[in-house]
Amino acid sequence: MKKVSIITVNFNHSHVTDELLDSIRSRNTYKNIEIIVVDNGSKDNPVPIWESKYPEVHFIRSEANLGFAGGNNLGLNSATGDYLFFVNNDTEFTEGLIDKLVDTLVQHPEVGVVSPKLLYFDQPEMLQYAGYTPMNYFTARNACIGQFETDKGQYDQLVGPTGFAHGAAMMVTREAIQKSGPMAENFFLYYEELDWADRIRRNGFDIWVNMKATIYHKESISVGKKSALKEYYMNRNRILFIRRNAPFLKAVCFYFYFLLIVTPRNLLTYIREKNYNFIKQLFNAIWWNLTNGINSKQLGFKP
Repeated sequence: MKKVSIITVNFNHSHVTDELLDSIRSRNTYKNIEIIVVDNGSKDNPVPIWESKYPEVHFIRSEANLGFAGGNNLGLNSATGDYLFFVNNDTEFTEGLIDKLVDTLVQHPEVGVVSPKLLYFDQPEMLQYAGYTPMNYFTARNACIGQFETDKGQYDQLVGPTGFAHGAAMMVTREAIQKSGPMAENFFLYYEELDWADRIRRNGFDIWVNMKATIYHKESISVGKKSALKEYYMNRNRILFIRRNAPFLKAVCFYFYFLLIVTPRNLLTYIREKNYNFIKQLFNAIWWNLTNGINSKQLGFKP
């Protein structure tokens, strides 16, 4: 039986992580697992309380916030599993989740990453994710299949290739990580799983979705639905993703598209919604890409 390392990252929401761990305890049916929780520099250290409450879990405390990729990579360094199941701490398990994902990877060794169906926790009849369409590198846009649709089982037979895995829940083979490397930590937030999927695919692996497996997701607890932090990293990393992954001519087209269409449109939206601080973050995001290399570790966010 393949060993699965479940890896999640906590940042200032220990009660949410408790709910995830409780769901694993009560609903997981796969026997050969280890659970690794990384506390990513939370203001109050929750690890001592966790260690007494969840003795079966391995906890790692980082004194600094390493971002989504950095926190997950810290957990990865301690993982011993054949498969690594990266899940957001704001998710909750369902029965048979790991079993079904493991079966996919065992039966299809060409697959490097597989994600389950994602449903919104607060509206469990509503789909969040049934796969992604391929990326349009001219615009750095793609679509999330099924999002906001009522789940009537219309995608349940979908077990196969997809454009990208979903960062909230993705099981990755150790072989794919050994050949492709871990997630790029300079993204910090957003787009890192898309960048990783492109790299894993270039190294000869497929990206799949298995809609027979289900997980619930409580979206945007850590960052909030709209914030200066989110605006900065969404814009900065959209450009960075293209710089790292798009063919040259498509990248050039994207730069014109972003500067001539996306930037004016975003500025008008910020002004209309009176989010004036977002204007600074947009220009900071562009400036970072003009002054930093694609592997730069400078984050550049200024509140």
